[in-house]
Amino acid sequence: MSEVVSFKVPKEVKEKMRKYSKTVKWSEELRNYVIERIKAIEREENLRKVTEIIKSTGEVPEGFSLRSIREDRES
Repeated sequence: MSEVVSFKVPKEVKEKMRKYSKTVKWSEELRNYVIERIKAIEREENLRKVTEIIKSTGEVPEGFSLRSIREDRES
């Protein structure tokens, strides 16, 4: 289900939008922009959360990866 969203633009912008209305589907353009902007904000938010989780887990002991690989190869 869709909802209506409205916003104000300067009169000059509205006139230009009207001028190019046969070329540009403004409602579609604006809808797509809002959707993509929200996705970008959510990606940034998720990245920030993951970064915080990684920082809070602490460091891996020196040589851990090398020992793990050797153990896997030997087993």
